[in-house]
Amino acid sequence: QVQLVESGGGLVQAGGSLTLSCAVSGRTFSNYAIGWFRQAPGKERELIAAISWSSGTSYYVNSVKGRFTISRDNAKNTVYLQMNSLKPEDTAIYYCAGTGRMDWAYPHAYDYWGQGTQVTVSS
Repeated sequence: QVQLVESGGGLVQAGGSLTLSCAVSGRTFSNYAIGWFRQAPGKERELIAAISWSSGTSYYVNSVKGRFTISRDNAKNTVYLQMNSLKPEDTAIYYCAGTGRMDWAYPHAYDYWGQGTQVTVSS
């Protein structure tokens, strides 16, 4: 089993920044990847960024490219999502998720989930 725990959410003004953390523990895989998803009220959950643990290769959805950065700290078994230039439309519950599958850039690949952390961006 894999456990994921998010932290770092909160309330921020538009244009501000937040950094989310995802602490990973338990069993991992050689092709392990971590993704960040978000779900806004009334909307479907979407994969916004992901990173391969072994290679560091990353994926971003177009709406966050240039504003969000995903990174990993192998020593701390933690993945970060640095979010800059936040907009009110970034308001959502943010989840980190894990997978051992090769198709980690696709939302259906993820099997393990954290509990989520709320991000609210005020205008």
